[in-house]
Amino acid sequence: MGRFLVVLLLLVLSAGSLANAESPNWPQFRGADSRGLSADANLANSWSAEENVAWKIDVPGRGWSCPIVWGEQVFLTTVVTEGETAVAKRGLYFGGNRKKPADSIHHWIVLCLDLKTGAEQWRSEVHVGKPKKSLHIKNSYASETPVTDGQHVYAYFGNVGLYCFSMNGKMEWEKEFDAKETRYDWGTAASPTLHGDRLYIVNDNDEQSSLMAIDKSNGETIWSVDRDEKSNWSTPFVWENEQRTEIITPGTGKFRSYDLKGNLLYEFGGASSITIATPYAANGLLYVSSGYILDRKKPVFALRPGAAGDISLDADENSNQHIAWCQKQVGPYNPSTIVVDDLLYVLYDRGFFACFDAKTGEEVYSKKRIPDGRAFTASPWSDGKNIYCLNEYGVTFVIQAGREFKLLQTNSLEKDELSMATPALAKNKLLIRTDTRLYCIEKK
Repeated sequence: MGRFLVVLLLLVLSAGSLANAESPNWPQFRGADSRGLSADANLANSWSAEENVAWKIDVPGRGWSCPIVWGEQVFLTTVVTEGETAVAKRGLYFGGNRKKPADSIHHWIVLCLDLKTGAEQWRSEVHVGKPKKSLHIKNSYASETPVTDGQHVYAYFGNVGLYCFSMNGKMEWEKEFDAKETRYDWGTAASPTLHGDRLYIVNDNDEQSSLMAIDKSNGETIWSVDRDEKSNWSTPFVWENEQRTEIITPGTGKFRSYDLKGNLLYEFGGASSITIATPYAANGLLYVSSGYILDRKKPVFALRPGAAGDISLDADENSNQHIAWCQKQVGPYNPSTIVVDDLLYVLYDRGFFACFDAKTGEEVYSKKRIPDGRAFTASPWSDGKNIYCLNEYGVTFVIQAGREFKLLQTNSLEKDELSMATPALAKNKLLIRTDTRLYCIEKK
């Protein structure tokens, strides 16, 4: 099991399904449909710390939540510490656990910025105090990505609370959450998912795990179901398929699907001992993955709609009636996979890249080393022509989409800016968050 692993990298986790890749907004982690795709052909494909930088601002505190965009507004969360913040190393390593919470005052903050200029429009401090639980040195107390429907912004801080704001910064309601123990004190990171008039939150921890449906208008709990899981860091995904709408929840014990009333529809096993990646749908199939690097099980699954009951694969099976295909040893640890057209791409934490047929699971090309790629936590994104991979050193590698591996471009920010948050794409702009700054990249 990956007790030592920098799981927190969960940060990358995110939300559900709000629209499609044509949306001009980026309302959650990995965009409107959780796929990391933008149809905007005018996005810059080359940049540096100065070239094609529309603006950059210093971001107070620390947070690995991803920026989101609606209209001309950018939202992100952070936590400011009164005192020194522990310095994290890059890559996967042992020794990052911290048994005791920090003994200093922290300030949990929601920020709103102007998309065109980066100017701050408003900020709200939602909580002040000492953390009740510890976290891994590479995690943050603001690792959950907020979500918006264009009318309100919902910011969730694990082990603290959920906060609803109007677009002009007025807090409409707040909902406190009890702090729960997480595996090896790694902390939290699974983001809320918004669908219709409800927010869905998975809180998988080492005390009592649950899936909750919350009324977005007032913060009241509509229903809550217990989950037979310990700590996980994967955000739920709402899959609207040809047969029904279901809530997909990855887990170490079981991947599970629930209906909108919280009833279990189906489940299946086979995950690695840590689940982080966000599910998504493409070409009529659902894709889920789990890939702790020290496990023998690192599966990527593609599912057809309509399953019921336990649909787990037998040891010698790679498919069945409801699982279209499974590659059992190719899943990434922290990054989510990405499908562009009929190909599925896998970015690995230690700097490898591979490609599979998204419909059949057949290997198109095996792991290719990204030159000097080193450590990756953020999930890849695409403009439909290329795949973009941001490593923890602030370097983005541009890889040509297609059946042959071809590295086209390498783009660097300031030297060694720690980068673990997945970027946002909206209105010709790319927003990259580092440990100290937010960059807006735009073709000039």
